[in-house]
Amino acid sequence: MPIPAHQKYHHQKKNLWAGILFGLGFVAFIDETIFHQLLHWHKFYDRSTTSIGLISDGLFHAFSWFATVGGLYLVADLMRRHAFWHKMFWGGKLLGGGGFQLFDGTIQHKLMRIHQIRYNVDILPYDLIWNITAVIMIIAGLLLIRSAKKDNIGVSGGETLAS
Repeated sequence: MPIPAHQKYHHQKKNLWAGILFGLGFVAFIDETIFHQLLHWHKFYDRSTTSIGLISDGLFHAFSWFATVGGLYLVADLMRRHAFWHKMFWGGKLLGGGGFQLFDGTIQHKLMRIHQIRYNVDILPYDLIWNITAVIMIIAGLLLIRSAKKDNIGVSGGETLAS
């Protein structure tokens, strides 16, 4: 069933926040699973004992799932209301994931120094790839959000838009 344009516009922020929460949680989950658990490159908090590092990883993992589930809860509500907007959600997802990754790579890695991506190697290539990927995700997300908003310009309440 096509989604009425006015309904999409009314729920624009909820679609955006659903994507941001899901993207943030998903990228945090991937980070924690790959770099913390599988590769053992670091813990969330590396400036203490291994036990503290494991506890911090557990809290980080819980945070990632709360964000992901929160985003999915919003998606379920939007679907129930027939107001889910794919393009806005994907834009938010890229913005949230890229935002998390850039925060992690700049604030947590460099400013707070709670951990690095990897130790005992030249860190510059890892930092560049991590942060450039984050910026690309943010830009792509912003472009999708802008495009989604343009899709809605000039549409009256009775018209419909493709998802």
